[in-house]
Amino acid sequence: MTAEPPLDTPLDTPLDVSIVVPTFNEAGNIRELLHRIGAAVASAGITAEVIFADDSTDHTCEVIEDAAGSSPLPVVLHHRAVATGGLGGAVVEGIARSTAPWIVVIDADLQHPPELVPELLARGRSTGTELVVASRYTAGGSRSGLAGGYRMLVSGASTLVTKSLFPRALRGLTDPMSGFFAIRREAVDQAATGEDGLQPLGYKILLELAVRCRPRGITEVPYAFGERHAGESKSTVREGLRFLRHLVTLRTSDPRARVAVFGLIGLTGFVPNLALLWLLNGRGGMHYAPAEIIANQAGLLWNFVLVDSLLYRLRRGHRRRSVRLLTFAAVGNADLVARLPLAALIITWGGLAPVPATAVSMVVVFAGRFLLVDRWLYRRTRPRTRRTPAPAPLETPLPDPTGGG
Repeated sequence: MTAEPPLDTPLDTPLDVSIVVPTFNEAGNIRELLHRIGAAVASAGITAEVIFADDSTDHTCEVIEDAAGSSPLPVVLHHRAVATGGLGGAVVEGIARSTAPWIVVIDADLQHPPELVPELLARGRSTGTELVVASRYTAGGSRSGLAGGYRMLVSGASTLVTKSLFPRALRGLTDPMSGFFAIRREAVDQAATGEDGLQPLGYKILLELAVRCRPRGITEVPYAFGERHAGESKSTVREGLRFLRHLVTLRTSDPRARVAVFGLIGLTGFVPNLALLWLLNGRGGMHYAPAEIIANQAGLLWNFVLVDSLLYRLRRGHRRRSVRLLTFAAVGNADLVARLPLAALIITWGGLAPVPATAVSMVVVFAGRFLLVDRWLYRRTRPRTRRTPAPAPLETPLPDPTGGG
């Protein structure tokens, strides 16, 4: 049995598609998945490779290695020592190891029918679009494989929220939460080398690609979402929270959206501020001035937690958390100190009445605070890219049973 060539060595026959399969403890599904993928592409005369991007903690890797021995397709196993970015991160690292002009992403649990792979590819070629999505919600599709009404409700609500947040990027896409799609390499490469790069979090990688890649044209193919073949679902409350964080990150990649979210977070800070002020001054009898100073710190701490964990979670690497907190608090307290003299100056030199002068001073100070936080405290240090992730301990081009190179 001849060993496969290294990943950077082209195959003798150019590939039509690289099929990327993210796996996490899917040992019971691997053999059936490879069998059905092989049969589907063979019947359509398509040349393909299968890349497993694996985060498993069970014996899935051993099963993949064994099953590859009887697969007619070249199989690559990439096991990640650290599951950065969840299943979405696994997909991006799998894409980075692919070689074909088209990339298909499919789950390992067989709820996505592998027999649809040739149709996804054919639709992209015939329409000239760069993204083809297998949809449960377009005409002819079905989500019957979702277990129970709760998961159906969560899926529908998530889809509605996502489409409302990204109306332009997701125009014409009925199922932005799908994990089964085909995308042209050119679209992925353009996003991966851009200013923001690909920054997946959790298992909804299609949303990341659709928003950051902005593919030229999107089309859909209906499919019936089936029942899981083996193993357990990876949809958990923790994954749901990661998804919400990812939505915030994607939406606030636009500076205008960051300003709006920054302002909304600032408004929520009044809740802990007023609550602590009431406890100290109203119930505890502390003088108003020191009570307000202390209460303001509670509001600043609240704002910092939200800003640091949601709005700028991808820009925290160049400063320690303690430094970020102290700097954020200093900027927030300077806000109070600067507002009154600025308002007085506007009244004196601008001739405005106290109320509009105070409003103008608040806008000016808010803009200055946002710029300091956005451009200095959480400044972007370098463009991010996921195109060439660091190699993991196990990077295995598996044997080809045909003896081909």
